[in-house]
Amino acid sequence: MLEGRDAIQRDLDRLERWACVNLMKFNEAKCKVLHLGRGNAKHKYRLGGEWIESSPAEQDLGVLVYQKLNVTQKCMLAAQKDKCILGCTKSRVASRSSQVILPLCSALVRPHLESCIQLWSPQHRKDRDLLERVQRKATTIISGMKHLFCEDRLRELGLFSLEKRRLQGDLIAAFQYLKGAYKIAGEGLFMRACSDRTRGNGFKLKEGRLRLDIRKKFFIMRVVRHWHRLPREAVAAPPWKCSRPGWMGL
Repeated sequence: MLEGRDAIQRDLDRLERWACVNLMKFNEAKCKVLHLGRGNAKHKYRLGGEWIESSPAEQDLGVLVYQKLNVTQKCMLAAQKDKCILGCTKSRVASRSSQVILPLCSALVRPHLESCIQLWSPQHRKDRDLLERVQRKATTIISGMKHLFCEDRLRELGLFSLEKRRLQGDLIAAFQYLKGAYKIAGEGLFMRACSDRTRGNGFKLKEGRLRLDIRKKFFIMRVVRHWHRLPREAVAAPPWKCSRPGWMGL
């Protein structure tokens, strides 16, 4: 809206005045505008005497945020990096035992697939399959596993699929926000539903009504349905028992 545009421009002007007072200068070439939403008017903004260019995607804290709010590009970049790492591992590491390959994958491959995953969790099946193929390729490097089906390899190695790991990570993050280390911040993310029903785990969260399907895939929305399925013992567990298993599912 026009009021929001004027407020953003005032903030940019304040930044420019602050830079001048401190004898500093912004690099306008590195400053971009990311417009989100279909009905965005795509207003232009000025920093100093230069207009700021718009950008279809920007990276923030290692996460690529696209103007359509999908994560296809992020998944492609993560899969591409891990394929290169697996190729180097296959050519440089002589041993093919699980005691060697699995720790290497845990330290070098998994961080690209799960870093900040609550923010950019894949929304489409093609993106999820793309990430799953990375783990499948990692398991084929291990000696004696290539002839087995994917599910059998995961079972033999004691691994979970990445989809199950993401669900587990979502529930643990929600637990920490609601009852653990981030309880104060969690009060603004989740709202507890007022209900006198005795069925379920007794800790119900409100499910928002959303018009856009993409909003349903956000962390604070997608985790509510799975949270309600948890048993009462899991919801009532003390915070210090909450821990996430590693790559080997231990």
